[in-house]
Amino acid sequence: MKEQSPQISADERRYKYSDLTEQIIGVFYDVYNELGFGFLESVYEHAMAVCFRERGLNFKQQVAVPVWFHDQKIGAYDADLLVCDTVLVELKACKALDSSHDAQLLHYLRSTDIEVGLLLNFGPRPQVRRLAFENERKKISVHLRKSAANGGS
Repeated sequence: MKEQSPQISADERRYKYSDLTEQIIGVFYDVYNELGFGFLESVYEHAMAVCFRERGLNFKQQVAVPVWFHDQKIGAYDADLLVCDTVLVELKACKALDSSHDAQLLHYLRSTDIEVGLLLNFGPRPQVRRLAFENERKKISVHLRKSAANGGS
């Protein structure tokens, strides 16, 4: 008799906030299909905001993300959109996404309690990237930095 592998439920295969990220990606494609490429990021941001309002999604634009160093706030940068206080959305209007765009969104996630981010590019070809950084991992990296700063103790 052949041994069966354990079954994984659909919920275990789903990403955190997948229903919301699917809605956001749907809005992205609606905007892309209507406007195409070639506009500034701010135009796409405002178009996304219009669609979010039409769909009843709670969102904020240009959300300040603080930068901390040695427990002191040393600056801030603005994330394009925060949807339902759970998904950061960073918009681009460039030829193609590269690793610096991923790094930017990852820094936003590391700097906040937000765990999921979407990188959406309104370039010649639409591009979507989803990044996640769980809060439990953030706590570990903070503890590792502190222990490294104290000589490993």
